Amino acid sequence: MHTMLKIKHLQVAIAEKQILSDISLEIFPGESHVLMGKNGAGKSTLAQSIMGNPLYSVTAEEFSFAGQDLRELDASQRAQLGIFLSFQQALEIPGLKLSSYLRMLYNKSHSKALSPVAFRKFAAEKLALLEMPTDFLSRSLNDGFSGGEKKKTEILQMLVLEPKLIILDEIDSGLDINAIKLVAKAIQSLQKQGSSLLMITHYERILQNLSVDRVHLLQAGQILQSGDRKLAESIENQGFQN
Repeated sequence: MHTMLKIKHLQVAIAEKQILSDISLEIFPGESHVLMGKNGAGKSTLAQSIMGNPLYSVTAEEFSFAGQDLRELDASQRAQLGIFLSFQQALEIPGLKLSSYLRMLYNKSHSKALSPVAFRKFAAEKLALLEMPTDFLSRSLNDGFSGGEKKKTEILQMLVLEPKLIILDEIDSGLDINAIKLVAKAIQSLQKQGSSLLMITHYERILQNLSVDRVHLLQAGQILQSGDRKLAESIENQGFQN
């Protein structure tokens, strides 16, 4: 089986300040990896580096996705390859209908474009997974949305894009138990198609609804420990050890 994401001896800095040092990680198609750690450990930096945020300076022995060197690709090219990253701060655009925005995303990421009517049918299936009403598509993108609605909209974008690698940065933060289960169900629907997952979280509860292959503990810019889901349970029960 070919590696989906391969990182060897990654170092990341911003404004000459070293944040990550000697990170190595391999994710195969369909795998679920979980990244845990204290605030400031470098979890979001790793996610942003994979996505191609130009603010970060990256060096690595290898940094590839589906066999392509990520260092040669900008963020939009990485998205075209099939990498998806959720945002902790959702963008609000009054006047831009969610249906129009999502259809634009779909048509840019798929070889066959959908008409507005065909797309609404496609989107209705994704909305049903999240137990969201179809008239939600008529609202402006994130305009006046609650925190939970913004998180669900992120997941809706993920479902529309059908990415190969899903990176979720604290998507479960602030969600109730029912919403967490719906998010997990949406993730599972894509993993059945072979999507890989890198989940950044502080909480073990969302993992109760997902299959987990590896859990990594990030501390002071390095992967301190890796294990199975029992490591997440241990962190949840005992906290982060110094």
